[in-house]
Amino acid sequence: MTVSFLDVGASYRELREQIDAAYARVMSSGRYVGGEEVEAFEREFAAFCGTRQAIGVGNGLDALTIALRARGIGAGDEVIVPAHTFIATWLAVARAGATIVPVDADPQTLLIDVQAVGDAVTPRTAAIIPVHLYGAPVDMDAVATIAAQRGILLLGDAAQAHGARLGARDVGALGDVAAFSFYPAKNAGAFGDAGALTTDDSSLAARARGLRNYGASAPYRFAEPGLNSRLDPLQAAFLRVKLAALSRWNERRRAIAHTYRTQLRAVPDLILPPAAPPGTQPVWHLFCVRHHRRDGLADHLARSGVATQIHYPQPPHRSEAFADLGFAPGSFPVTEAAADTLLSLPIGPHLDDAAVQAVVEAVQTFATA
Repeated sequence: MTVSFLDVGASYRELREQIDAAYARVMSSGRYVGGEEVEAFEREFAAFCGTRQAIGVGNGLDALTIALRARGIGAGDEVIVPAHTFIATWLAVARAGATIVPVDADPQTLLIDVQAVGDAVTPRTAAIIPVHLYGAPVDMDAVATIAAQRGILLLGDAAQAHGARLGARDVGALGDVAAFSFYPAKNAGAFGDAGALTTDDSSLAARARGLRNYGASAPYRFAEPGLNSRLDPLQAAFLRVKLAALSRWNERRRAIAHTYRTQLRAVPDLILPPAAPPGTQPVWHLFCVRHHRRDGLADHLARSGVATQIHYPQPPHRSEAFADLGFAPGSFPVTEAAADTLLSLPIGPHLDDAAVQAVVEAVQTFATA
């Protein structure tokens, strides 16, 4: 059996009738920028996340950037970010003109180390961006305690965590504002780039709406230099269809993760992602294992017909993009060890039981290969 890493076209095949109807509805409307589909999605996504406001934007990076700028964060400010994250988290801080202050990952969860966050705060700290990496919610209550003491913006990067919950709260409702990406491979993926912010802060939301539209405060009146980052009505219409299926799709991801955790726990030298802490509900955007012979495991799985990926082989501080920040090798040891040992196994709502079992058996046989 051949097992792809993720079948991004499966959602269209499942929802073809509704997706095609959404396409026809937008094309017949004559509204190809903004309009009712975008407004409807914003209402529905805010309700899904349990927030008063959702602001659709062009992509996840813009969502993070606009959130920072909407709070007036820029030159002279420091923003605390995880060292272990996709580079977009760092890029948003750079685009806002603020100073990137990375902290290492927790060695068990690989999420941002909350203790390290507290140690990194200075009088110049203006924002903290915890990342709900791989679909696992960060302990935002602990970070919120740190942020509240100094009036620091708490911006959740929820690009990989659509529908994840901490207790009774969706990740979109944690902190001051949350940023989402709807890149096609996400749990709720568009058929192109798209993003959104969620917040209860009406003033932040109003400024974000202006910033996404060239900085406009009214038609042809521009309060500040903004972006052209508007959620496309077609993508909004598609996302409305997918939002109705998201909770069911996330349940399937959780079931696959449970199978992996149950059947792979005895594989020698394989480190599984930790179980969710009580009261949390991850959505398993990725299922990342660790092995000191990661490349050998990946090669073995490929020969067995199982596709894998590495998230992420190069931490931002070791990239050429941020070489000027001067972080030496070993600056963030947990993050660097993760980059050398992590391997993402196939997981997705359309992965059937036979494919899941093929992945399990391929991993199990690596120990004897």
